[in-house]
Amino acid sequence: MIKAGIIGGAGYTAGELARLLIYHPQVELKWLSSTSNAGNRVDSVHQGLIGETDLVFTDQTPLDEIDVLFLCTPHGFSKPFLEEHREDIPEGLRIIDLAQDFRIADGKHDFVYGLPELNRSHITTATRHIANPGCFATAIQLALLPLAKAHLLNADVHIHAITGSTGAGVKPGPTKHFSWRNDNVSIYKAFRHQHLAEIGQSLRSLQPDFDAQLEFIPVRGCFSRGIFATLYLHSDATAEEVNRLYQAYYADAAFTFVTDKAVDLKDVVNTNKCLLHVEKIDDKILITSAIDNLLKGAVGTAVHNMNLLFGMPEREGLLLKASAF
Repeated sequence: MIKAGIIGGAGYTAGELARLLIYHPQVELKWLSSTSNAGNRVDSVHQGLIGETDLVFTDQTPLDEIDVLFLCTPHGFSKPFLEEHREDIPEGLRIIDLAQDFRIADGKHDFVYGLPELNRSHITTATRHIANPGCFATAIQLALLPLAKAHLLNADVHIHAITGSTGAGVKPGPTKHFSWRNDNVSIYKAFRHQHLAEIGQSLRSLQPDFDAQLEFIPVRGCFSRGIFATLYLHSDATAEEVNRLYQAYYADAAFTFVTDKAVDLKDVVNTNKCLLHVEKIDDKILITSAIDNLLKGAVGTAVHNMNLLFGMPEREGLLLKASAF
């Protein structure tokens, strides 16, 4: 059995990750570290796990007890934590960071960008460190990777993506309270979202001459989970050519599927799927991309990466049904 530990154990992502790992047939969840909840039962915070685990939160991080470490911590925590504990980290420990600390390749770290649909060949049993992608970044990249591989991203890409409230994290804030978020929609970080950097990095890895603009409008939605993104750009490619590109690119993908049906958000909530719908309207390519922000956009991909790191089937522990009804 693979032994796993989680740091930052009280948040939404950690709760979802614990749920997946507890049910994973080849994993034993050894501990969840949370300084604010040390000594409390895990199911007192993540009540969906009542009856599923007797684990208690700890404020310790015994790295020698585990094979894989998941960092479900705020952005900026991972680098100083790993630096502080570098003498205590076992040589064979796999680390999967769900924050943005190592997503940009800068020559100063060995973290592999963990989007399997892009870097599957680089995520192997020889890999030690994974930088998990951001949630918006996942939905947007999966919508554009086939075009980038074919060097067809030659015009500005217009992106409108709406996300559920869990994407903002568990800590309360003015734009997170139910009375504000419910029955409401608002934009934030227009054209300046932090995920644009990793999206651009990935697209240029497939199409080095890509220099068009990603005109991204992020939207806060009045629902709990999911990301629904629509993207369009001008292109001379035919509908048949575009469809072939997408079908070919994702032919062997474990969780990303191209469908000829219009996509609903409920088709993916509670799953590790990304559903893509692509069409050509006049001179524009229109792509719809839908994911669950907590699963495909975070911990589902983290578990997918863990499966690859340990040579397990890609879909192990991730056979989840959409909660459409």
